Amino acid sequence: MHVLIIGGGIIGLSLGRALLKAQVEVTILERSRAGRATSWAAAGMLAPSAELWFEEEDLYYFGKEALARWPAFAQALEEETGLSVDYRTEGTLVVADDRDSAEALQRVYRYQQELAVNVQWLEPEEALEVEPFLSHRIVGAVFSPEDHQVDNRRVVEALRLSFIQAGGTLLEDTPVREVRSLVPFPEVITESGERYRGDWVVIAAGVWSTHLEGIPPEYRVPLRPVKGQMLQLRQEAPFSLTHVVRGPRAYLAPKSDGRLLIGATTEEMGFDIRVTAGGLFALLEGSWEIVPGIYELPFDEAWAGLRPATRDHKPAVGASGLPGIVYATGHYRHGILHAPYTAELLTQYLLTEETSPWLERFSPCRFHSSEEA
Repeated sequence: MHVLIIGGGIIGLSLGRALLKAQVEVTILERSRAGRATSWAAAGMLAPSAELWFEEEDLYYFGKEALARWPAFAQALEEETGLSVDYRTEGTLVVADDRDSAEALQRVYRYQQELAVNVQWLEPEEALEVEPFLSHRIVGAVFSPEDHQVDNRRVVEALRLSFIQAGGTLLEDTPVREVRSLVPFPEVITESGERYRGDWVVIAAGVWSTHLEGIPPEYRVPLRPVKGQMLQLRQEAPFSLTHVVRGPRAYLAPKSDGRLLIGATTEEMGFDIRVTAGGLFALLEGSWEIVPGIYELPFDEAWAGLRPATRDHKPAVGASGLPGIVYATGHYRHGILHAPYTAELLTQYLLTEETSPWLERFSPCRFHSSEEA
């Protein structure tokens, strides 16, 4: 069997690695450099509990299953490549900095309790015991001990190396123009006119998944890019944040190499990835309000990425409805978290063509009958 994967982000790389372990021949076609787009721009938070929102039980339970696979996934990557992926398990603090945000956080906390999520409400003094660098003005917090984080940039570098070492074919700087659902072998045509055929074609190109020619409109996944600006500071003693901290307007994610990531805006700006003064101001203000010690930290860099969002904010994973064509896209805010479980489910499907309850819930075909599709 030969599988062609369009897109070399964390989803495509994870799937390619899993297929190689199942003795499948894999070719990944990546428009630029593998792992250097949305996957590179993320913060690496693995937080199904802290990111739980109303009416999103499916995403929470899927994310919980994905998180359960991350410790073994991270350990295996490190053993295969000798590269650390900085998997951290300190937990996440979601804090409120005024009465209104405390009331909103209490509502979410009650919803989490209804779903038996392992979280704890902390009074201000309790939160400061967990994370001393929090502002003394916070009025409450929720501690999520089971939400972890990873260095997403190290992960994609390790995945890229693991894929190549295992014998996968990685074609970087190879944008795909067209996909053809031919029987028995679907075909991929690159911008330069090269043609590749395989038993399956998996479209895992994030927000660029809808730009491919050859897919009839009724079989396209309705995706939109959601811009997220981020910035990076450098921690310097005595400042040393140890937990991911999420506030009403920004989050902070410390990495073991001293980087402190602050993110992220949510902007409907199409494919615009410019970093703006307003975006950075909002992030700095929102993070300073909950962790004032950042004021003296040196600034490293800033960037923007594009999250691939479907209309219902659930991923589109599984059969497209076209012979030989499969989707693995639309993970929105959760691509890093979902990657190992998505790879596991799709590998099983491509080997057996047997679906699973999760692939049924996240089927790209759910949009076929939608008036919006």
